[in-house]
Amino acid sequence: MPGMYAMRPSRVLRKLRAGQVALCTKLNLSDARAAEIAAMSGFDCIWTDMEHVGNDWSAIEKQIMAGKMHDVDTLVRVARGSYSNSIRPLEMDAAGIMVPHIMSLDDARTVVKSTKFHPLGMRPVDGGNADGAYCNIDLADYLLQANEQRFNVLQIEDVEPLEQLEDIIALPGLDMIFFGPGDFSQSIGAPGQMDHPLIDETRRRIAALAAKHGKFAGTVGGVGNFAELVEMGYRFISIGADVIALGQYYRDILGEVLKLGGTRIGSIYGAGKEEKA
Repeated sequence: MPGMYAMRPSRVLRKLRAGQVALCTKLNLSDARAAEIAAMSGFDCIWTDMEHVGNDWSAIEKQIMAGKMHDVDTLVRVARGSYSNSIRPLEMDAAGIMVPHIMSLDDARTVVKSTKFHPLGMRPVDGGNADGAYCNIDLADYLLQANEQRFNVLQIEDVEPLEQLEDIIALPGLDMIFFGPGDFSQSIGAPGQMDHPLIDETRRRIAALAAKHGKFAGTVGGVGNFAELVEMGYRFISIGADVIALGQYYRDILGEVLKLGGTRIGSIYGAGKEEKA
């Protein structure tokens, strides 16, 4: 009967609202086992992708389930398109959705309107999916819990929205503003120049405006700049990625094996290739 169940509280929001830092990691692989391994490692959130990665909805749903098994949130970066692209991960019970390339205040308003229920927005109502416990959460409770325990993340990664940046961040119903330095570097005509002064200036400005308007600031980071990002005010930081981890692991283990045998293994390996040629 409705009322017997409640939505799983967001681990990310719980930490952010307590003033703590929530840690995330990026997944490019579609396999649910890759998601579960990341979740088991202790991250608060796994970030899976539909903007750059050829994931289908079935793969995303399984990754969300894998995260939930370990009380880990899943954040789905959606493909830009119809509102259905934004709400479907939420209905699969993703804790959050990330929308790339917010270009204007009107753009941000549209995203908030489609991802929050009344009174913050007009997200289309269903309730018969995983986030609504398949109609086992009372409708009024479902709408309230979804607004309180699920979050939207709007990405700033272009120069176009900078003139309206404060108005965007101040929007009621916006939960997190996320700075994407990679695409931003391209937008300012300095692709890959992560030490560019405008990147640092914009990163700091986003964190300051988020704090001013009571919103959470997120970005990508690493071991080298983690402390600096926290000092700036970032409380949601994505570190590492599955494909980087796998590549590094394979290179390291191969390197260690080759060192054990020195040039002998290297010469045998090379000779084998030459013989096949």
